[in-house]
Amino acid sequence: MRYVVLDTETTGLDPDDGHKIIEIGCVEILNRNVTNNTFHKYINPEREIDLEASKVHGLTLSKLKEKPIFKEILNDFLEYISDSPLIIHNAPFDIGFLQKEYSYIQDTSSFIDNEIIDSLKLARRISPGKRNTLDALCDRYSIDNSDRTLHGALLDARLLAFVYLKMTIGQNNFDNLTTEAKVPKLSQDNKLNKFRVIKANEREIELHENYFKQN
Repeated sequence: MRYVVLDTETTGLDPDDGHKIIEIGCVEILNRNVTNNTFHKYINPEREIDLEASKVHGLTLSKLKEKPIFKEILNDFLEYISDSPLIIHNAPFDIGFLQKEYSYIQDTSSFIDNEIIDSLKLARRISPGKRNTLDALCDRYSIDNSDRTLHGALLDARLLAFVYLKMTIGQNNFDNLTTEAKVPKLSQDNKLNKFRVIKANEREIELHENYFKQN
């Protein structure tokens, strides 16, 4: 069974305020083994990056000006994730940004579903009342995150992959851990497919802000 662990870094917190994705990192889990088959892209957002966000991931617009825009990496991204289930920590945040980026591209048609597994929901179910940030989970499951001085999409996706495997050892049935979302793929004429936008609610945005403050 193949899973893709996905993380993004962004210019700010709310895609409806025009904030955009500046980094995507994906790590493959194949038959419960983390492989070296990864996807990693820096993206030119064509807009300024909020100072607070830059403090979290260390990225600035000057560092990204020569990078491709989102549309230019989209084919490779969709080919990489294929129809694999996606594991994402606080999934509505990343999915909301991805879907907003898709909405900027015209001529969409049909869509397919990718299962979305929200590892934050899973962590809360396993350890209710405890901190469930990525750093807290690494500490809980004895995963070395000493290289994580700043947030980075590929590093964070890789850490989350090992966290997810530790969390699911011996677990076969977790209900209500998926986040309903439509993840489009390219049709034969290379046009994006339609999807339904799922926005983070106020509580999820608050949690993400706290995540920034605590890490």
